[in-house]
Amino acid sequence: MTGRGGGRFLDTRPLRGSRAFRDLWIGTSVSQLGGQMANVAVLAQVWDLTGSPLGTGAIGIATALPMLLFGLLGGTLADAVDRRAVVRATTAGQLLASAGLCAQAAAGNRNVLVLLALVAVGTGCGALGAPARRTLPVRLLPGDQVAAGLALANVSFQAAMLAGPALAGLVIAGWGFPAAYAAQAAATAVSVLTVLRLPAMRPEGATASATASSSSSSSSSSSGSSGHRLRRGGWRFVLRRPTLWGSMATDLSATLLAMPVALFPLVNEVRFGGNPQTLGLFLSAVAVGGITAGLLSGTVTRRRRGGLVQLSAAAVWGLALTGFGLAGPLWLALGCLAAAGAADTVAVITRSALVQLETPDAYRGRVSSVEHVIGVAGPELGNFRGGLLASVTSAPFALVLGGLTAALAVAAVSAANAPLRAYRTPQPAPVSPPLPPTGPTGPTGPPP
Repeated sequence: MTGRGGGRFLDTRPLRGSRAFRDLWIGTSVSQLGGQMANVAVLAQVWDLTGSPLGTGAIGIATALPMLLFGLLGGTLADAVDRRAVVRATTAGQLLASAGLCAQAAAGNRNVLVLLALVAVGTGCGALGAPARRTLPVRLLPGDQVAAGLALANVSFQAAMLAGPALAGLVIAGWGFPAAYAAQAAATAVSVLTVLRLPAMRPEGATASATASSSSSSSSSSSGSSGHRLRRGGWRFVLRRPTLWGSMATDLSATLLAMPVALFPLVNEVRFGGNPQTLGLFLSAVAVGGITAGLLSGTVTRRRRGGLVQLSAAAVWGLALTGFGLAGPLWLALGCLAAAGAADTVAVITRSALVQLETPDAYRGRVSSVEHVIGVAGPELGNFRGGLLASVTSAPFALVLGGLTAALAVAAVSAANAPLRAYRTPQPAPVSPPLPPTGPTGPTGPPP
């Protein structure tokens, strides 16, 4: 354990010790709540305009494509310029998109393409700034508090997922779509104000790396070639670090092979009569598990064996979803989903901390973009895989097979990657006490 000030449960040292991180956390938390409200408003408005599941499905295209395209571009940008400037500009872009959503709803827009275009603009701005934003906690906090900071961020995200949709329903029912979008715009404005207070954060080592690479190319072609290869992007850098590729492979194994959300409606129909309230309970159970794990995360973030914690949590995720596929009573199904949500939160926190701490700052933007793409593509492809398998077999079979396969894949990553199993969070260097002043013959003052 490191230090005594963070408590045994939710470790709040980052909020108490860093004003800049506290500002970032507040702005991000408020913005996420507004974003969840806007997500519900967009879904409801698209359905109102089209009355078609194809129309609501198009929301996924309007969000996924900008995420993938601008997420990768954002990684390169974050390693080239001041990351504070990137976050400021992209958050301002999100504010403009939010204002556009509010304006089109207030004007009575009936063109779904206009709505989807504004969604794509806002998503693109967020994706462009996401890699830079991901690198901020590790620059604002001591190494032993990075996992705690990410845990706090995850708690606020889970809380937004739980409260945002319900709040959006109340706002839309009482005041309509413009009010929901106005709430998102106000929340994004708060985020803009908080990032204005951040310190400048140019990538550390970027200039030195370029200079060293230039010098080595003039003296050694092999060294210059190596430097050039490293500058090609985050993917090559990730593959050269066992801890990084192992951590991301663990996450991809869990989400690609066992993502359950696409199967919820079918499981609900087959086992619980298709009650929409039960379907809502499935999603709430995952969020409740995640929030609970976040509130107890101090017991995890203080553990230095981050790689082993992530591997264990990812395996529990797969086994819990296997249990969900086999569960008969509703209480058991919800319990398995809560366990899966808790395991997912622990895995996300430890993975995010490991990736940031293991990556030199000059490459954090590009490596964060790789993590972002895996985090976006893995769940979406996993949902598609689950739905496709269930269409030719059954939802319980797809869940059980996916959960067991995910657990086995995580075990294979663990067996093949000893550096990840042995990884320990670096401790901050101890501060040496100042030396006593010295005179011509030794320390001043009376002899001992």
